[in-house]
Amino acid sequence: MYQTVKNILKSIVPKSFLQQNEERLRYLPAVVFYRGNAHQCNICEHHFSKFIILENGDKLCPFCGSISRNRLLWQILNTELKLQGKVLHFSPSRPLFRTFKKMATIDYTSTDFEDEFLADKKLDITQIDEPDDHFDTIICYHVLEHIVEDAQAIQELFRVLKPGGTAVIQTPFKKGDIYEDISIISKADRFKHFDQEDHVRVYSAKGLAKRLQMAGFQVNVKNFTQKDSNNLHGFKKKETVLICQKK
Repeated sequence: MYQTVKNILKSIVPKSFLQQNEERLRYLPAVVFYRGNAHQCNICEHHFSKFIILENGDKLCPFCGSISRNRLLWQILNTELKLQGKVLHFSPSRPLFRTFKKMATIDYTSTDFEDEFLADKKLDITQIDEPDDHFDTIICYHVLEHIVEDAQAIQELFRVLKPGGTAVIQTPFKKGDIYEDISIISKADRFKHFDQEDHVRVYSAKGLAKRLQMAGFQVNVKNFTQKDSNNLHGFKKKETVLICQKK
């Protein structure tokens, strides 16, 4: 039902209008159909009876549209790290973009290269047009699996991060070794091999950590396990995030 309504709106309403008014458009249906206190989104802080379950099984907040990895990232930034100074965020989700924009304690820059996300700049991750040692925190979530020249992208992330700064990185992960094949170029074949038509590889956490270390990062592979039986915030049972520091 949710996906059907979403597709109808996208077909008749301009994308810019939907993005600018997303919170207003979500609010009334959320209040009417999801009233309750069983769950809470830790980003928008609304309480509701249940999450919207997407086709892939992920849990979406009916008020702000955050998915599980957005909410875990927000928790990490508030409990594991001290978010301050200059922040560079690649391809941000709209709920986090709106939240970061309201924070007076950080100097927030969002970027998207293909005009698919809300962004302040259009930066090529393989050639970031920013000074050396410039950002205190970099958020690079579900981006590197789209980049053919990922070694160059990782080196650029290291270059623009300040000494003492932190990069928070996540992609889809698999067990074993990284799976990639540069001869696989069609959308259909990429979907078949990498689970999405615009992905160029599937990382393992260990394999990506090694590539990050080769660029100079110190990498902490963090495995998060959902222990709350009620799952108040709608996290996935298990998620892996790489916390990378530049010394």
